[in-house]
Amino acid sequence: MKLDPLVMSLAVALGIGLLIGAERERHKGEGASRSPAGVRTFALAALAGVVSLIVAGIVGFCVVLAGVAVLAAVGYRNDRGEDPGLTTEISLLVTALLGGFSAKEPAFAAGIAVIVAILLATRTSLHRLVRAGFTDTEARDALILASATLVVLPLMPDKTIGPFNSLNLHAIWLVVVLVLAIGAAGHVAVRLMGDRFGLPIAGLASGFISSIVTINALGARARKSPSTLTAAAAGAILSTVATIVEMAVVIGATSMPTLSTLAPSLLAGGLIALGYGATLTLALVNTKHELAMPAPTQAFSLIGALGFAITVAVVRLAAAALKTWFGDPGVFAAAALAGFADTHSAAISVAALVADGQLSPGEAAAPILAGFLTNSLSKAAFAATSGGRAYTLRVVPGLILVAIAALIALPLSKSYG
Repeated sequence: MKLDPLVMSLAVALGIGLLIGAERERHKGEGASRSPAGVRTFALAALAGVVSLIVAGIVGFCVVLAGVAVLAAVGYRNDRGEDPGLTTEISLLVTALLGGFSAKEPAFAAGIAVIVAILLATRTSLHRLVRAGFTDTEARDALILASATLVVLPLMPDKTIGPFNSLNLHAIWLVVVLVLAIGAAGHVAVRLMGDRFGLPIAGLASGFISSIVTINALGARARKSPSTLTAAAAGAILSTVATIVEMAVVIGATSMPTLSTLAPSLLAGGLIALGYGATLTLALVNTKHELAMPAPTQAFSLIGALGFAITVAVVRLAAAALKTWFGDPGVFAAAALAGFADTHSAAISVAALVADGQLSPGEAAAPILAGFLTNSLSKAAFAATSGGRAYTLRVVPGLILVAIAALIALPLSKSYG
């Protein structure tokens, strides 16, 4: 039996008021310092919101909201607590708003009410996290990520511009946001996992920013401290896992058909890299000392992400130009050359050609893998120059196996596409 919409709205509003009010009642306190608003007040505020909107429309609803705001202000002024905050008063106003909203979208209003209740209930944990859990640098990085996602991205025009009609600022900036978000996720993973097996974990996390830089840095550490050789090699190979995961994310964000076509190659290479890195990591189980690397202070590199965006734009322009001048061989050459510096920019640029209808997903597979293979050559070169013979003998075979796995799966990728 389907409930009448009016009954549904009233029931949801009452539930919202009781839910938020019950949480506030637990923190109401006792005696003269107790908060003036409890479960009954919140329930009545929610009902007032929904009834006013149903009976008197938006004007009546605004009058009720104003009345609730005045009562909340009076209650705050009379609060005799040692540390009077605005949480209860703001919550009361939000409850009235959600009560009115339940007349239009009851399910959505109920969902928001649950989020509000969770925020109120986790007050202590949130305060501890913000005050002690985040460093100043991490807080700044969080604001940068939020600004890049919520402010800059919506402002970017979602249309192709420039020479050869090859640049889409919205698509390019979306890649920047993805790079920042992935780097932040890796940083959080390192913080949560702690110091044990720090090099492999940090290698995996840092690989989301730059696998080449990670392999070079871990090689230098292995040369300086031979006892960390196996852990450093594990981190180096696991950074390639990050490379493949990030490739899948950015290619999928640019062209899902291209990702579907390349899925077998990416999956084969990723599994080999994960297995090789995991084998080296498991070899650390019996070590008697910690093989740890301090967690990075930054969640991501904004300059690196912006440089990445510029690289993507340049490679997209070059790929479009070479496609126009030389056809498919030009795209292959552009992707292969770009791969020496960064495989993601090459992959995104080729996938963008698919999204623009200039290439088919099957035709994009070979150029993208060419960029991946030349990038592997760069990784091998950095491993040899930074870490010495022992580090190279552990890292390069893993890179070769990953490349072979991706190549073996290429015919399957083409046929699948």
